Amino acid sequence: MAFGGLPHGADEDTPVFVISVAAQLSGLHAQTLRTYDRQGLVSPGRTAGGGRRYSMRDIALLREVQRLSQESGVNLAGIKRIIDLENQVDALRARITELTEELAVAYAAAEQAAAAVHASYRKDLVPIRQETSLVVWKPRRK
Repeated sequence: MAFGGLPHGADEDTPVFVISVAAQLSGLHAQTLRTYDRQGLVSPGRTAGGGRRYSMRDIALLREVQRLSQESGVNLAGIKRIIDLENQVDALRARITELTEELAVAYAAAEQAAAAVHASYRKDLVPIRQETSLVVWKPRRK
């Protein structure tokens, strides 16, 4: 087992706990976990034979469902809505991060393109300021 009681190579999203262990870790009855699964509150992974396997993230979610239900008095439909909204917020934050990174890449590409255009200017052209006047001098003919 690796640090935190998880097998080597597993992380908090790896489904490793059978329902009896998940029930013990979350402080809930196994039947409650089955009910939460049926209602879509917590969706554990499944083995090839159909057995439930819970991750550490699932255990934390089970504890949060219990807390919202017991301490805050939220019904299961309300808890499902809260979970769905939190997942949506997480997805939107991830998308904002992606778009911010894409925008930074686009800005960098635009700056490089502008620099390439400026580098292609003829060297004998000299830019003048707007407030500078240009006077054409013509000598008088004798």
